[in-house]
Amino acid sequence: MYFLSAYFVDFCFLPFIPVPLLCCFSFPLSFSRSFSSVCPLSNNIIPITAILLFIYSKLMSSCRSNHVLDGCGHAVLITGCDSGFGHHLARCLDQKGFVVFAGCLSPGGAGAQSLVRQSSSNLKILKLDVTRDEDLQQAKKMVQENLPEKGLWAVVSNAGISDWAEIEWSTIEDFQKMVDVNLFGSIRTSIAFLPLVHASKGEFHVYIFSFFYCLNMGAYSVSKRGLEAFADCLRVEMASFGVKVSIIQPGNFGQATNILKRKTALDIWNKLDDEKKRIFGREYIDLANDYFTSTCRVGFKDTDPVIAAMLHAVTSARPKHRYLLVSTMEMFFFSIFPFLPTLLADAVFSLSSMYRCRKEMLYAKRDPQNSYL
Repeated sequence: MYFLSAYFVDFCFLPFIPVPLLCCFSFPLSFSRSFSSVCPLSNNIIPITAILLFIYSKLMSSCRSNHVLDGCGHAVLITGCDSGFGHHLARCLDQKGFVVFAGCLSPGGAGAQSLVRQSSSNLKILKLDVTRDEDLQQAKKMVQENLPEKGLWAVVSNAGISDWAEIEWSTIEDFQKMVDVNLFGSIRTSIAFLPLVHASKGEFHVYIFSFFYCLNMGAYSVSKRGLEAFADCLRVEMASFGVKVSIIQPGNFGQATNILKRKTALDIWNKLDDEKKRIFGREYIDLANDYFTSTCRVGFKDTDPVIAAMLHAVTSARPKHRYLLVSTMEMFFFSIFPFLPTLLADAVFSLSSMYRCRKEMLYAKRDPQNSYL
């Protein structure tokens, strides 16, 4: 179900996306006798538009079925292969015959060594810290020296980190570290390897997880929103070179990967100054930690849906612009949410269980004398 949702994002929900916008214009018109007498079809604007868009989406869908039959002669670079999505994708592409350059933060670590043991000689481990220009230049040199005849077919910018904390609990250094890895790491990778992708008219893929408002994840959300904007700009610019750019946007897969940093309430508390300890209180910090932990606990426990979408993106000659890996219900919600006015969007969001839970924590009753100072 979740894998299918990834395929529906470009097409099946396309007819629903314009509905909120069309309602603004068609609803008052449908009650206007004078307009209806001039244009009898005015009452049917929404269904007619939806049907036409649905037909158009199906026609476009039929044009997106071309795939690279196998990986023979094609190379793929993946960052962040120590664990998680990058690790599993590297193994799958190796099995399909691709030459895989697996960028690992720790080449001697358990994750990298596991890849070496379980893969063929076509998989090559690169020491790659995406925050270091020196690592990227060395990795580029190794890729150039070992490229197969068909060149570098795809780059998957998967490396990323995550953490949780409210904005007031964070420091500038927290934001800088998150942005340096999640955003600038992808930008550095792009600048280094895009010339090689040009030559093969291949693909560039970025991995994102950030929806509209991510409670307790301000720094992470900022870095991923920036990455999304970067990917959109890159897609438009690279189209002139015949290079495709896709966004992989999973939902809650924290349990299936190693991206979530297990920060405890005590870790947060010890970083706060006396004033913030007085404002928030230890009880609220504990509740926030429990909420974050419980949210992660209900997420997906395996990476299969994301890997399936990544494989489609890499092996397809016409990949989709975006792969959104969420439930069908969430898919509909995320399709219409960006088109809502801010006031209405905030009102809808305030009804969500996520927001209600946070509000309960924010106004949780606690002993004002029990400040743990």
